[in-house]
Amino acid sequence: MTATDELDRTCEAAAAAAAPYAATSPGVRAALLSDIADRLDADSAALVALAEEETHLSAARLTGEVARTTGQLRSFARLLGAPAPVVVDHPDGFPELRRYLVALGPVAVFAASNFPFAFSVAGGDTASALAAGCPVVVKAHPGHPALSMATAAHIAAAVDAAGLPSGVFGLVDGWETGPALVQHPVIAAVGFTGSTEGGRALFELAAARPAPIPFYGELGSVNPVYVTAEAARARLADIAQGFVGSFTLGAGQFCTKPGLVFVPDADAFAAAAAAALGDVAPAAMLNERIRDGYESLAPRYDDHQGVRVVRRGGADGDAIEPSLYATTADVFLAGIDELGAERFGPSALIVGYRDPGELTTIARAVGGTLTSTFQAESAGDDGLDGLVAEAIRHSGRLVWNGWPTGVAVSPAMTHGGPYPASTAAASTSVGTAAIDRFLRPVTLQGFPDDADPVRPAI
Repeated sequence: MTATDELDRTCEAAAAAAAPYAATSPGVRAALLSDIADRLDADSAALVALAEEETHLSAARLTGEVARTTGQLRSFARLLGAPAPVVVDHPDGFPELRRYLVALGPVAVFAASNFPFAFSVAGGDTASALAAGCPVVVKAHPGHPALSMATAAHIAAAVDAAGLPSGVFGLVDGWETGPALVQHPVIAAVGFTGSTEGGRALFELAAARPAPIPFYGELGSVNPVYVTAEAARARLADIAQGFVGSFTLGAGQFCTKPGLVFVPDADAFAAAAAAALGDVAPAAMLNERIRDGYESLAPRYDDHQGVRVVRRGGADGDAIEPSLYATTADVFLAGIDELGAERFGPSALIVGYRDPGELTTIARAVGGTLTSTFQAESAGDDGLDGLVAEAIRHSGRLVWNGWPTGVAVSPAMTHGGPYPASTAAASTSVGTAAIDRFLRPVTLQGFPDDADPVRPAI
């Protein structure tokens, strides 16, 4: 059977399962999610060993990620225990209105490379779609194929144990299947985590279909850090150390890695950050393809006339030493297409500004990001009011005197933002609000109770 045949078979099975799965009770779906979580926890050691072989990530990091993944599944199971959000109204001179939320239909999920559990086969997109009552077809990431198959086997076993149609969950692989999956006529929505280039290409395919579908893509983000003059005077060395720890965490392979820091004195900050980098050990990147992509972007900084190399990180065997660069606000704004783009990996750019009033213009130029971070002494710091107001327009999460790496699985979390951070700024891919992406509203007007055809999805 060819990859195309397998894709068609999997998608048609999802289409056949869509109506019966959408009609299941919230309790059935909650039990399914809980069972998947239990199965993954029970096999955690074997799954972590597979992931270690395929991703260069440590056992400790991966074990924690399994716990996050199963925690996500259980958080959606708990959500399904809440009363269904049905809105009933009796407008004057109008029949009764009932507004339900119903499942969209089969959802395509693209697994990510940097989180082989939490943003992969059983990750947040899969959990939220299954919770909404949508069958899921996952496109496995080539960076961890054996782990993907092992995880999928646990989900399929849970689906079978629940007595649900096998099409509730499917897995496909192969580079060529990605575009075909987005264009398959039975797919009703897409969840994607990955590069800006790849995500934009798939987004355009989703929009160009005869019947366009929503594409929930989490793409690239530079996650700027803004340091006020007051904060720099009070604790520059501590801020530099925290920044270094954040942008090198996991070899800089988090989507929330801060890649830019704006400071009033770039030279002083660069010296403090360079000292902190002396304590950071080289680390391996996820795979050779990601490493090649990271290294291919080095000339953007190394060869730029207005950029100073603070530390030219290089390869140490399989591991990469972090890189650090510095420039001025004028140079940054003039070359923002290159200097303001994401570099996935342990690299960052320090940008010195002269006037706090520049920061609002800088934030506007940086554009859409997952996060914006503020290192400040008080709400009254010079230039902060306008900067925060501008950042709200461009970021999904604002961080005060902390660091953006690390995302809580919480109903209050927003993991998204205006393009290029995501293709759907009104949504989040982390937290229980992620379920909203795979539901749509339906209003029944004047229906008697015994003729109500809708079962609420949650």
